[in-house]
This record gives sequence, structure tokens and C-alpha cells, in this order.
Amino acid sequence: MGRLVAVDVRTVVVDFDGTACLHDVAEHLLRAFASGDWESLDRAWERGERGSRDVVAAQSAMLDADRTTLLDHVFRHCPMDPTFAPFAAWARDHGIDVVVASDGFGFYIEPLLAAAGVPPIPVITNDQMWNGERPAGLRFVNGHPECVGCGTCKMQAVLERRGGGAVAFVGEGSSDRYGALYADVTFAKLDLVAHCERDGVPFMPWEDFDDVRRWLESGEPPPGAVSPSRCPGWTIA
Repeated sequence: MGRLVAVDVRTVVVDFDGTACLHDVAEHLLRAFASGDWESLDRAWERGERGSRDVVAAQSAMLDADRTTLLDHVFRHCPMDPTFAPFAAWARDHGIDVVVASDGFGFYIEPLLAAAGVPPIPVITNDQMWNGERPAGLRFVNGHPECVGCGTCKMQAVLERRGGGAVAFVGEGSSDRYGALYADVTFAKLDLVAHCERDGVPFMPWEDFDDVRRWLESGEPPPGAVSPSRCPGWTIA
């Protein structure tokens, strides 16, 4: 008989770059193929001077390579966390949905998931457009209908799933802050830890998805979401 599962958690929303994948894929691509000063855009975002939607759109426009070249680079340099595919299969077998939410370029996520043997799962991300095989801008198909701060709204990715039960969020970076604020339980490491501490978000430390699975198996109740009435990243045009 399998171990008990925290049945209140019905969905696990997972960041991709640096979380499900061990590397920040967008950064790897920019370092290898960007034709402009993408790092100054990152610094402006970290200082709060530009939203991630503006930054990721400008950085995508700097990619100077065709799709095959970009994906070949990703497959060679950006391995998945080896515990993610087993975790996704375990979650499926226990009736828990796993969803990837990413504010990156997006086009590499499904190929990397498939190559790692991850069972089919929903992917919420930006839509990279192409002119033939060359990058031709992003569509923010998973942005908030009013707020233009982020390209993909991780707050929305969490809130849309809370009606079916508690939602866990797994992340590691600054772009995960807003998903963590609205999740019933957050798993945080690296930069996300400091954001959770500043925002008063209870979190579980984690190193790999075995840690996430063990907590879900423990039957411990989720601590509950902070859920501020307005996301601190709220930006309107």
C-alpha cells in the first residue's frame, strides 16, 4: 500500500527555468545567441524599473539564430531535474495535476519535457512566434487581462486552479514571487526564499522533487495562502 497523500493538494504549479529544468534556459540562449545587451534589461527588471513582459519581449527579439540551432543548444546544455519526470508520474497516479508555468520564451519547454519522459502536462507560458525558422516576437497568451507587469501571470495560474482544491507552488526565482503569494503551500529555494520571507509567505525548503513528493505524502495540511487583495507586481498600461 502506498503512503498517504495530502489530499487537499490537488494541483502542483511548477516553474520551469531553474526548477523543473536545472538551468535558466532563457539565460543560456541569450548568452549564446543574443545580439544586444540583454543583461542590462535583467538588471532593470531586478531593480523594478521594467516589468518582465517588457524585458522578455525585448530579449526574445535579440535571439539571432534559427529554431533548430536554439533547440540543439538547449538539449546539449540544459538538463531537466532528473526527479521531475518521476514526480509528475507519481502525481498523476495519485490524482494530482502538475502544471508548468513559465515567464520565459516558452518554445523549448514541451520538447524538453518530452525528451525527459515527462507524461503530458499543461504548460502555461508565452508564445514564441516565428518568421520561418527565426524568432519573430512573443504573444502573451497567458498574461493577466488587465495587469501588464508579467508576460505569464503566475498569480492567475494558481488562482484559476484553487477551485478544485489546494494548490502547491514550486519555484526558485524572483519571477515566482507572485505565484507563491497565492498558493496554499509554497516550496522555495534560492532567490524565492528571500521573497517569501519578506512577503510573509510560509514555505517549505526543497532541493529536488523527491522533497516535494515526501511532503505531499506526509499528510501535513497546507499552511494556506497569503493572497493579498492586489498583487504587489500590479502594473496597468
